[in-house]
Amino acid sequence: MSNPEQPAVDWSRIARDGVWDNNVVMAQSLALCPLLAVTGTATNGLGLGLATAFVMVLSGLLVSVLRGIITPQVRIPVFVLIIAVLVTLVDLAMNAWMHDLHKVLGLFIPLIVTNCAILGRAESFASRQAPLPAMFDGLMMGVGFTLVLVALGAVREVIGSGTLFANASMLLGESLRWLELTLIPDYRGFLLMILPPGGFIAMGFLLAGKRVLDRRLAARKQARAAAAVPAGA
Repeated sequence: MSNPEQPAVDWSRIARDGVWDNNVVMAQSLALCPLLAVTGTATNGLGLGLATAFVMVLSGLLVSVLRGIITPQVRIPVFVLIIAVLVTLVDLAMNAWMHDLHKVLGLFIPLIVTNCAILGRAESFASRQAPLPAMFDGLMMGVGFTLVLVALGAVREVIGSGTLFANASMLLGESLRWLELTLIPDYRGFLLMILPPGGFIAMGFLLAGKRVLDRRLAARKQARAAAAVPAGA
C-alpha cells in the first residue's frame, strides 16, 4: 500500500517562526545563560551562534533520518546523545581551528548540549518531519538565535567600548578583518554594558522593542483586514 501524501511544507512559515515569531530567545526565552554570558562583543555572539546553528541543523537531519528506528520509550536519551556527539565534534573543531575563540567561549560550547531549544525542536519538529524540512527548521532557529546573539553583543560592545566586532580577525580568521570597526574614536567606554548587568539591561530593551513592533504589525494587519471588508458586509 502506498504511503499517503505528506502535507505541503510551508517553508516561509518555518523561516518566519525561526527568525521572528517563535525565536528561541525573543519568543521562547530559552538559552538566556549563554546569551548574557558571552555577548560582551558581537564577535563572541557570532561565534557561539554559528556553532549552535550548526548543531541545530545536523541534529534536525539525524533525528529526522533516524526517527523510524528510534522507539518512543528511548527517544529523549537518543536525542540528547545525538546532540552531545555533535557538540563534541564542534568543540574539538573549534579548539583545533579557532583556538582563540574557543578559549573565549570556554565552557559555553559544551553547554550547547543543555540548550533546551535544540532538544525541543528535535522532539516537536524534526522527529515528525522529512529531513529537508527538519534541516531547514534547524537552520532558521539557528539563524534567529545567532541574530539575537549578534544584536545583543553589538549593542553592548558599541555602548561599552565604542567598537564593533572587535578582534574578529583574531577569533574567526583573517578573512573577517573587514568586520572590525571603531565607531567612536577615543571613547573611554561604559563598563556597565560589558558586565553582566549590562546584558540584562540591553536584553530588556530588545524584548520590549520586539513587543512594540509586534503590536504595531498586528494593528496594521487588522487595519488592512478591516479596510478590505466591503462597507455593506
